[in-house]
Amino acid sequence: MKNGLIGLVAVVAAAMIAIVSGAAFVVNPTTQVLVLQFGQVRRAVVEPGLYFKVPFIQNVEYLDKRILDIDLDPQELIASDKKRLVADAFARYRIVDPVQFYQSVRTIQGGNQRLNTFVSSAVRAVLADATFFDVVRDDRSGLMEKIRAQVEEEAKGIGVKIVDVKLRRADLPQKNSEAVFQRMQTERQREATELRAKGGEESQRIRAKADAEKEIILAEAARDADRARGEGDAERIKIFADSFGKDPDFFSFWRSMQAYEASMKGADTRVLMSPNSSDFFRYLTDPKGRAPAAAAAGAQ
Repeated sequence: MKNGLIGLVAVVAAAMIAIVSGAAFVVNPTTQVLVLQFGQVRRAVVEPGLYFKVPFIQNVEYLDKRILDIDLDPQELIASDKKRLVADAFARYRIVDPVQFYQSVRTIQGGNQRLNTFVSSAVRAVLADATFFDVVRDDRSGLMEKIRAQVEEEAKGIGVKIVDVKLRRADLPQKNSEAVFQRMQTERQREATELRAKGGEESQRIRAKADAEKEIILAEAARDADRARGEGDAERIKIFADSFGKDPDFFSFWRSMQAYEASMKGADTRVLMSPNSSDFFRYLTDPKGRAPAAAAAGAQ
């Protein structure tokens, strides 16, 4: 009897624990909870804490309170200037009305799919009215704000607030990029060829000018050298003439010595003549340089 009573108490305690655990639920700071009864939303709990529901009749659905993000697949579109673009965008959002969100899309996955449609449509619509340079350079931030405002308006219907929409990349398609790169490369090569040609032309002009200046300098130097040489020769002749006038005998002797030196410079120079009969060697036979016949007469 006693054992039966203990078993009954244990069963009742277990049932009470099961009922309490089925009735209690915890909401943490990163989540918000919808209490559902037969699929209908009875209430939303957004503050953290311990809460209770009717066990076996009601159930709870957890939704994230944090900022969520979606990545869009790259899409190809045509800008207003007929340039083809590949746009790669992403968006971040927060669930601000969990009841409306649940009634509209049920789950976060369903919300991502709906928002993906909103963002893709807005990106295509806004960028189609802009030029290629507006998208990639001139007005990118303004276009992003237009896309965010359009998505924000549409996202209100599912209980979502759009935090941000950004273009991760907006560029030409791969084939177009290769064609543009090839065109840029060709243009740079053409510019390089023109610069080389201009450089070669300038180099030739500088060389020609330098050569002309060199010829002028050499000609002027040769002229000055000839002038100095002529003046030196004139001075030498004048000195010789003055010397000859002062002492003709010494001048004749000195000139003969120079002639002897010049005629006998070679290593194997040979002169075959009689010094007694040759006027050339008169200083070898007579210190005064008289001719051999005159010297013989003077000696008698």
